[in-house]
Amino acid sequence: MAARAGSGEAGWLRDQVCEGVRDRIISGQLKPGDRLLEREVAEEFGVSRIPVREAIRVLLSEGFLEAVSARKIVVKQLSFQDVLDLFDLREALEVLAVRRATERAQQPQIAALGRLLTSAEKATRTGKPARISRANTDFHHHIVEIAGNTLLAGTLQPLEGRMRWLFQQVDDPHAVWEEHQALYEAIRAGDVDLAADRALHHVRHYREVAIRVLFAIQAPAAIEQAFQASAAIEQRGPGQSPDLSSPAGD
Repeated sequence: MAARAGSGEAGWLRDQVCEGVRDRIISGQLKPGDRLLEREVAEEFGVSRIPVREAIRVLLSEGFLEAVSARKIVVKQLSFQDVLDLFDLREALEVLAVRRATERAQQPQIAALGRLLTSAEKATRTGKPARISRANTDFHHHIVEIAGNTLLAGTLQPLEGRMRWLFQQVDDPHAVWEEHQALYEAIRAGDVDLAADRALHHVRHYREVAIRVLFAIQAPAAIEQAFQASAAIEQRGPGQSPDLSSPAGD
C-alpha cells in the first residue's frame, strides 16, 4: 500500500499519537504528574518527533496535559475548579442536545440508541471501567448525533475525552446505566421536557459523584462554597481573590 504523503500523512500520524496518548491517560496507564518525553513517545509509536509535538499541542489544548516549564510536559491533574467548569459546560450543552434529539429523533435513531443502551448494560455487568466508560460515552455521543447540530457537536467534541476519563471514576456504574435508561425512555416517548429534566438530573448527580470520588468531599457543600468564593471575588475585584487551594475548607 502506498504511504500517505504530505500534510495528509502528517495529520494521520499526529492523530494516531494523540489517540494513543489520550487513551493511556483515560485508562490510567498515564497518571496525573507523569512526564511525557518526546523521544520516548516517538520511539513507542514509531514516528518522528514532529507528529509527537503536534499531538502534544492538541492534548494541551484539550486539557489532558500541562506545561509545567518550557521543557517539561506532564499529565494534568484536574483541579476541583476544572471539574466544576467541565460539568457547568456539559450541563448547558448536553441538556440542549437532549432537547433537540428528543424533538428530532426518528425510529431508526431511537432503535440505535436502544442498542447502545443494551451494550452499556452488558459493559456494566463486566465491571471493567474502560468498557463501561466507552459504552456510556457512545450512548451520549449518539444523542448528540441525533440532535443534528454540527456546531453543538463540535463544541462538545473536545470534552469527550475528559468525560470518558470521568466516567471511569464512577463508583456505581449501575446507577449511571439506570439514569441512561430513564433518559432513553423519555427520548423514545418524545417527551422533550421530561427528557431535559432527566438529562439535567443525570449531569448534576454525576457531578456530585465525581467530586466525591475525586476529592473525597461532599459535592453540594463544596459547590456552594465555590459559588460563594466566586461571588466574593466579583465583589472584591481582581487581585484580591481568596485562597481556594482547599475546596472543602478547614
